[in-house]
Amino acid sequence: MSHRRSLLEAVIQQLPVGVAVHDGHGRCILANAAVRAHAPELLQDHAAGGAPGVPNGPTTLRLAGREFEVHVRDLDAGEEACRVTTAVDVTQHHAVQRELIERAYLDALTGLPNRTLFEQSIEELIADIPGARRFALAFLDLDNFKHINDYYSHAAGDALLTKVAERIRGLIGSTDMLARVGGDEFVLLLNPVESADVACALVTDVAERLKQPFFIDGHEVFISASIGLSLYPDHGRTYEVLRRRADSAMYRVKGGVKGGVSLFEENMARAATERMAIEQRLRLAIRDRCFCCAFQPKVDLRTGVIHGVEVLLRWRDEEGVIQAPGAFIGLAIELGLINEITLHVLTEVVRTLPEFDDIFGREVTISLNIAAKQACDVTFMDAFCTALAATGCAERFILELTEEAFFTKGCFQREVLPRIRAVGARVSIDDFGVGYSSLAALAEITADELKIDRSFITDIHRRPRSQIVLRAIESLGSALGMSIIAEGVETYEEVAYLQAATQIRYAQGYYFAKPLLLEQARDELPRHSSQPSDAITHSVARAAG
Repeated sequence: MSHRRSLLEAVIQQLPVGVAVHDGHGRCILANAAVRAHAPELLQDHAAGGAPGVPNGPTTLRLAGREFEVHVRDLDAGEEACRVTTAVDVTQHHAVQRELIERAYLDALTGLPNRTLFEQSIEELIADIPGARRFALAFLDLDNFKHINDYYSHAAGDALLTKVAERIRGLIGSTDMLARVGGDEFVLLLNPVESADVACALVTDVAERLKQPFFIDGHEVFISASIGLSLYPDHGRTYEVLRRRADSAMYRVKGGVKGGVSLFEENMARAATERMAIEQRLRLAIRDRCFCCAFQPKVDLRTGVIHGVEVLLRWRDEEGVIQAPGAFIGLAIELGLINEITLHVLTEVVRTLPEFDDIFGREVTISLNIAAKQACDVTFMDAFCTALAATGCAERFILELTEEAFFTKGCFQREVLPRIRAVGARVSIDDFGVGYSSLAALAEITADELKIDRSFITDIHRRPRSQIVLRAIESLGSALGMSIIAEGVETYEEVAYLQAATQIRYAQGYYFAKPLLLEQARDELPRHSSQPSDAITHSVARAAG
């Protein structure tokens, strides 16, 4: 019997679980090594009724910086009653639990609630909220955040997101909630709010505070947020409805002056429905290849000869009506559909090349538009350049890109431009003067052609200050070896000024020819660019005369 008792005591001493036994008088009569090492507080003698400071039953204690799950049980051992206390170290277990909860409900970068936790919180709030109480939901989207990542670094972008979260948290109350629900998207609960005016004032203050500079890695970084606002119960009684309506209001801001605040209105819901309808039609148009190409000549200002042709995308809708790109191109870029459309345009141009050459001539250059988002997509541009090389005439193509692509730090000039050069194509800066342009930045760009935006050309003969800027752009562009093209030329006065006061050689615009489908071009233009049309020759001569 004594042998078994000794064996039992030895086993108890080796257990990883702490074990302490107190007799009926509260004296500790047995304690194993685990409890002595990690929870000696449980060994103290005490009055009958449990371990010192520990209630009967299970409980969790923090001892010496670690967490223990402690159980106190009465044990009837015949003549002698005793109380057994066990202590299990659950520090690591609880740490894992907390980590899993954080991963499930908190944003790893900012520590804010994530989409799941925020949605659950709003649904619980709606379930418990008194009938007359109101709250507001604000959807925040940081404007042009991608440029921060591209120009500085992704690490700087992450730091900015963290600082944005900290700044907003410093502006809201204890009953409000801020969550990060996407890369550069936040959603804010304001609870309660007295009225729409109060909610708008609070959110406007947030928008204005975000416009103040952030200091990141020695840089002064500026950002703004477009914010849409919806109210409970005015604009919806479920989280999903409120979110959609705040999102619709936010897109209203995006479509106007970014960095502002918009309260949801019912006409926004109709606009969102119309946008979804256009999106579905656009996807069907891509599937069914309902796009066609229009061609607008680039004309020699002195001779009227067609020097090049810009390919412009058109959508032939279900009723056969030709839609200009302004109606859908922005949506195609936003939805990530533009890559497929661009490859379709290249395929269509190559397919019609014999007819194109018959009308315009084999020596005429062909310009294709590439969105800035595409230009910085190395994977897409590599595929596009491969397709361009496969045409066998890549040297005829000029890729027109807006300034934004060139000023994306390092990406385009370092990775994409060499690939374009390798296949023999050329590059043009489109719409110069309305984006990120400066004369200093122009000197850093490696391009073959510079297209001056129509905003500089319109009524140029009446605008002395624009004339000065135009001459500066012309001078630097020419010195850098770029061909200069004036865009959006529409009146003979503009042509006359360009001929008399500048050395700009080429122009493009409705004054010479509107964008034409190939069948229209065949009827309105002569064959081959070396023989300009009577209309173009007359237009040039009239301006020169």
